[in-house]
Amino acid sequence: MMISREIIEEIRSRNDIVELIGSYVNLKRAGANFSGLCPYHSEKSPSFTVFPATQSFYCFGCGAGGDAITFAMKSENLDYPSAVEFLAKRAGITITFDDKEKDGIGKKRVLEMNLAAAKYFRACLFDQNIGKTGLEYLAGNRRLSPAVIKHFGLGFAPNSFDSLARHLKSLGYKDEEIQIAFLGRKMEKNGREWTNDMFRNRVMFPIINTSGDVIAFGGRVMDDSKPKYLNSSDTPGFKKSKNLFALNFAKNHCSERLILCEGYMDVIALHAAGFENAVATLGTALTQEQARLMAKHTKQVIISYDSDEAGQAATRKAVRMLSEVGLDVRILRMEGAKDPDEYIKKYGSDSFRRLLDSSRTGFEFKMETTLQRYSLDVPSDKIKASGELCEYISEVWSEVERDVYISAVAKRLGLPAEGIKNDVERIRRKKIKTYNEKTVQEARLGAMGVGDKINVDGIKNVKAKSAEEAIIGLLLIYDEYRDGVCDGKIALSGEDFFSEFHRRVFERITEMQRDDRYDFSLLGEYFTPDEMGRLQGLERKRRALTENGKQVFIGCVEALKKEKGLTVTDETDSIDAIRRLLDSKRGPSKQ
Repeated sequence: MMISREIIEEIRSRNDIVELIGSYVNLKRAGANFSGLCPYHSEKSPSFTVFPATQSFYCFGCGAGGDAITFAMKSENLDYPSAVEFLAKRAGITITFDDKEKDGIGKKRVLEMNLAAAKYFRACLFDQNIGKTGLEYLAGNRRLSPAVIKHFGLGFAPNSFDSLARHLKSLGYKDEEIQIAFLGRKMEKNGREWTNDMFRNRVMFPIINTSGDVIAFGGRVMDDSKPKYLNSSDTPGFKKSKNLFALNFAKNHCSERLILCEGYMDVIALHAAGFENAVATLGTALTQEQARLMAKHTKQVIISYDSDEAGQAATRKAVRMLSEVGLDVRILRMEGAKDPDEYIKKYGSDSFRRLLDSSRTGFEFKMETTLQRYSLDVPSDKIKASGELCEYISEVWSEVERDVYISAVAKRLGLPAEGIKNDVERIRRKKIKTYNEKTVQEARLGAMGVGDKINVDGIKNVKAKSAEEAIIGLLLIYDEYRDGVCDGKIALSGEDFFSEFHRRVFERITEMQRDDRYDFSLLGEYFTPDEMGRLQGLERKRRALTENGKQVFIGCVEALKKEKGLTVTDETDSIDAIRRLLDSKRGPSKQ
């Protein structure tokens, strides 16, 4: 893919970063900048900052950062070309480029293939010779109307080894593409290779994103085969941890609250009954990305999971994750039915609506499930119950909220509120101490490069790492240094770098500078959003320093070469030559 710097600049100029990020994050002015809670990690106090002057953002908590394109990539789960296209459409700009990824299979190609597959599955469902079993299950067993079946685009995968594969190949798709899209699997025998269908004899549920694209599938088998439900794995067009089933419909009905269900059929039954704010995860436990996705669309989430032990464990985990992103979390308690579909069929929609309105808070759920496991007449059980509840309350951020919960626990257990409060505060102090010690340790290890997943070579030579970071930071900000390296008067090459990551960055920056197309945004084509965040962090670090002049750059180049054991003798490779070059220019000395 090749997009000109001029087009990138036009896209960025029409997508003000404050306005863009403000549509996802509640931003508040902080001097010349804006701050808010980071959409990429859980936090109580804002560490996410947007810089209007440089049209960039950076989270001082998790290190996420970049520009509008990086933000679109991370927030919308897009690759670089798709993020550029997303922002271009948002600004009313038309662009064209080749849709290619590292596998040679682009997201656009996968989405087109998914749409073709969805149409095929739908046709099979309504074909009496093929889809009779699936239609009997949906219309008979689950009592779904034809309108609901069509609304969700439900279909049927024939009980055939390769019917879909043959259909897709007739449309021009290749075996490799079908396999990468998780619509088929590679088979091999006696030196012969072919593609078998991934989904067979299953009712099919298309997963559709908020843009209306079919991004994946879930399939329920019609016999006793395992697994009962089969879901698409991650593909170039789909990340299951960052999507929710039926959010494409629910997003228009969930400003006040969402209903989080366990499965596709629960969601479909709720929508059919008029509760169009229901969603479900995609065959996995709730993830932090999905929690933040819900926080983007609603204020309150009502969890409707099974009441068995596994469902209760999943509920406890979901309560914690959803609370961490600032959502008001409630838990639905149903009696006389195993799931929302059965409850509505038995008692009606109005009764279910009253059930939603009376749903329990996360604390009420915790206290109820805890007290059910202990006999309060037994002193040791009462102590254990108190300990569990104090542990829960210690995680609550609001002091007023903690006091309310402490009073409730004291009343239920028949214990003094003061004693409960003392235990809660003791647990909190211990957790804060542990957190601070962990933070200090992580900072020390981080400075050394331990555990660094982006610059894995940094720990090998801390001095070189420090010099490289300063050099990269300066190159990102000032074209004087880029020009000096590119014209050969500053003798610095990729071979001088210890870390592979910094070498890649250096070589890409200098290559783009030589081609007169350097722009920070264009780096996003070659580096991941996390790597772009690291580069944004290096730039912010340099901008925060008072002195960024020639002596700093010269000293870092000299230090890096010294660490590599290089002897400087050549005139063009000498520090004096670098100094003379920069003296001839109006080199930067401050921010």
